[in-house]
Amino acid sequence: MNIAGKVVVITGASSGIGRATARHLAERGAFLVLGARRKQELAAVVDEITATGGRAIHKATDVRHRGDLEALVDLAIERGGRLDVIVNNAGIGPISRFDALRVEDWDAMIDINLRGTLYGIAAALPIFQRQQSGHIINIVSTAGIKILPTMGVYAATKNAVRTITEALRQEAGPHLRVTEISPGMISTNFADSMTDPTVREAMAQRIGNIAISPDAIARGIAYAIEQPADVDVGSIVIRPTAQG
Repeated sequence: MNIAGKVVVITGASSGIGRATARHLAERGAFLVLGARRKQELAAVVDEITATGGRAIHKATDVRHRGDLEALVDLAIERGGRLDVIVNNAGIGPISRFDALRVEDWDAMIDINLRGTLYGIAAALPIFQRQQSGHIINIVSTAGIKILPTMGVYAATKNAVRTITEALRQEAGPHLRVTEISPGMISTNFADSMTDPTVREAMAQRIGNIAISPDAIARGIAYAIEQPADVDVGSIVIRPTAQG
């Protein structure tokens, strides 16, 4: 029941939930291996952690490329000696109505939200099987629980990950823990990826009105990690009390 000393890989770690989780786990004594596409922001997170006595390293990572995830996991083994947890957090949400025909946005969500998570799982599983221990945490969304207009493709990718997570949990056996965490409206730069200006403005306003800190998700991730090895926290939903 201790996070200290665990080697944790986090994707999408340059901002939002990934950044908050990295900071929180570092404060609890974990060794963080952080990946994201934005090199400068990613390096700033590592600098922030190490400046306060935490341990973290980083590697530029695009989850659309399987080799990038394999390299990130390899870095964890090289520098940390093992891998205890992978948090598949990288995701985007350029939501829109179907009749807007933003097909490129659909492709991007499938590539990052769904395929990127699968690549993370594929990179970590051989290590976990060899170690006979490990923990996969997939970040999903409440968008897949309550389906709303404009969120069809985004929710579909997140629900696909939800299905993958549950199937993996059933296949995992006694040594691998598998968790899905569904954030609700969280104060992040989620709206920045939206290419429809009307939808982006509406989402930014809603985030400003009711969103809670990404620290809430970080605490939920820590809760799942810190359980005894024989306790698997399968699913956590964390949303603002004001969210309908």
